[in-house]
Amino acid sequence: MPNKHFCQGPECHTYTTSDRFLKSKGIIRGRYAYAKIDNGFRTDSGYYISEADKYFCSQGCKMDWLNVNMESIARRTLPPFIEHRRISEGYEKRTTTHEGWQGKMYTSSSIQKIGVDNNAD
Repeated sequence: MPNKHFCQGPECHTYTTSDRFLKSKGIIRGRYAYAKIDNGFRTDSGYYISEADKYFCSQGCKMDWLNVNMESIARRTLPPFIEHRRISEGYEKRTTTHEGWQGKMYTSSSIQKIGVDNNAD
């Protein structure tokens, strides 16, 4: 059992960042929360944290969760708690090579969804 919760952000597992991408399986995974479960109000480096940082990986995920669950909070019902790491499948890392403005060759990598876009014109 890890000593951190999984991020509760509703879309955390869909953001294509390099730390969420698992190349061997071609999936995007949700992150762990920022702070450890058993921390007090300070991180290992001495920064003060809020209790909410034990449930979210970023301020963006925290605000996304609040936007989705505000109605449940207003009705005084419990919002769902995510106990497993969520994933999004069908991604690959693509590397492209291009020429820069001084004639040097550069490579850049991006994570892209693979498959057919049914909404293309």
